[in-house]
Amino acid sequence: MVLGLLSQYGPMSGYEIQQKMQSAQTDKWAYVQPASIYHALKKLDKEQFVILDTLEQTGNRSKAIYSITEKGKMEFERLLIKSFEKSSVIFPTALYTALTFMENANTKEILKALDTQKQIIEKICEDMKIGQEEKSQIMEIPQNVMMIFNNIYAQCEMQLKFIADMKKELKLNI
Repeated sequence: MVLGLLSQYGPMSGYEIQQKMQSAQTDKWAYVQPASIYHALKKLDKEQFVILDTLEQTGNRSKAIYSITEKGKMEFERLLIKSFEKSSVIFPTALYTALTFMENANTKEILKALDTQKQIIEKICEDMKIGQEEKSQIMEIPQNVMMIFNNIYAQCEMQLKFIADMKKELKLNI
C-alpha cells in the first residue's frame, strides 16, 4: 500500500500517506491500519525500497518526505503481480467453526450474536457507500476502483443472505 501510494502520488510524508489511506478506508478493505505507516516506512527505508528525500522543518516539527526507489518500484510490481495470483476467496473461518459446534450454545444467544454480526456488516457496507459518495464528489471514480466497491457490496449482500438463512434455520429448531 505504501509503495503503491508513493508510486502513484509521488513523494509524501508519513502523515500524508496516512491521510490517503484514511480517505480510502484501507483499514476496512485492505486491513492496513494507517497508524502502522511509520513502522512500514522505516522498514521500507531499511530495505532500500523508499528513500528519505528531505526533512522539512515547520516550527519545532520536522516532516520526513519519502519517495519510492527504483528497487521499490520493482518490488511494488512484483507484489502487484503476486497479489493478482492469490486466491481472493476468503472464508469466514470463525463463523464456520462456530457453526460446526453450534449445538453447544444457546440458540437464542446465537440469534442475538447473528443480529450483531448483521449490524456490523450493514455498517461496513453503509460506510463504504458513504466513502464512495464522498470520493465521487471530488473526482470521477476510476473503473478499477468501482470494481472494488461493487465487489465489497456483493460480498456484504452474500454474507447478509447467509446470516438470514442461518437465522431462518435456527428459528425452525426453537
